[in-house]
Amino acid sequence: MSTQPQDHAGHDAAHEVEVLRRKFEQLIAEAAHNEKVLKRMQERELQLLRADSLPALLRMMIEGLRESYFLDAVSVVLLDPQHEIRHLLMAGGDRPEEFRQVFFVDSLVSLAPQLAALHKPWLGTFAAADHQLLFPGAAGLKSIALLPMPRKDYAVGALCFGSHDALRFTREHATDFLGHMGAVAAVCLENAVNRARLLRAGITDFLTGWHNRRYLQQRMREEIARAQRQNGQIACLMIDIDHFKGINDAYGHLVGDNVLKEFAHRIELQMRSMDTAARFGGDEFAILLPGASAAAAAKLAERIRAAVAGEPFVLTAQVHRSLSASVGVAVVSPSRDDNDFKSLADRLLADADAALYRAKALGRNRVQAGSG
Repeated sequence: MSTQPQDHAGHDAAHEVEVLRRKFEQLIAEAAHNEKVLKRMQERELQLLRADSLPALLRMMIEGLRESYFLDAVSVVLLDPQHEIRHLLMAGGDRPEEFRQVFFVDSLVSLAPQLAALHKPWLGTFAAADHQLLFPGAAGLKSIALLPMPRKDYAVGALCFGSHDALRFTREHATDFLGHMGAVAAVCLENAVNRARLLRAGITDFLTGWHNRRYLQQRMREEIARAQRQNGQIACLMIDIDHFKGINDAYGHLVGDNVLKEFAHRIELQMRSMDTAARFGGDEFAILLPGASAAAAAKLAERIRAAVAGEPFVLTAQVHRSLSASVGVAVVSPSRDDNDFKSLADRLLADADAALYRAKALGRNRVQAGSG
């Protein structure tokens, strides 16, 4: 009796078992890989959620995600048509241009065509014509992933990942993990912006939108420390409106408030982007000028004086009045031995304030340099 059919059946069964075993091992390997990916993603999401400030969050999005996912390039696009995020960064002492891989845009369509209607992650081949603006300076990219950051019914930005591996991001890949990452990043951004708004409310003058005295004094210590490290100097202007009390007495505080807002606006138009301005109290304003010499500070002070005096202020529909400003200028150059930055800041403010009162004593509508 022949045993060939039985042998053949046994061989087929063994082959099926082997195939199933390999598939099972593959599934186990894929599950283990997915578990690692999920764990790594959860760790990174927790780090994003723990970022305690807007600058820390942006750095985590760039460097943290790049290191965590072994990416060759990462950039972040943020929808910021009112420039609020940029203003919040500057209010905290950070400069938006320092975040080189973060793009603050009025419209998402300006950087890549896929961002125009990005409702879910887009994975595919890097095309220089379409994507170069997203990854400036990055060479050799082969594939990219664009992750929307959704809030409500629109994207507030996008996370952009780039890889030298052409197979790292393809349209055949599942995008659930990436979509979730974009959604978490959007929530973290919203939370960070809200925290920055609250912080700014505590250091901002409500009337003019400028910083207040408390913020200025904190900022002065930081800039003096920077000037010491760079062997540089820092200048301060103290400015006030001549005879302002008469405006309040004659026309009321509402008119006086409007004058203060216009006064601050005219000063802002003359300032450098790196300068820090604050309403010091009443009609007195202060400007901190990092790296400015006495001559440069005096030149800016004269421009401010001229801008205030150049056009009449509208007090009422019938009354337009020419006003003037007095400005005091002071400069400090911290030495390597200086370590009491608070005392240096207080001295700088006192010198500028003394110069301001000398300007008023000498007839007002003038710039006066301090004796230091």
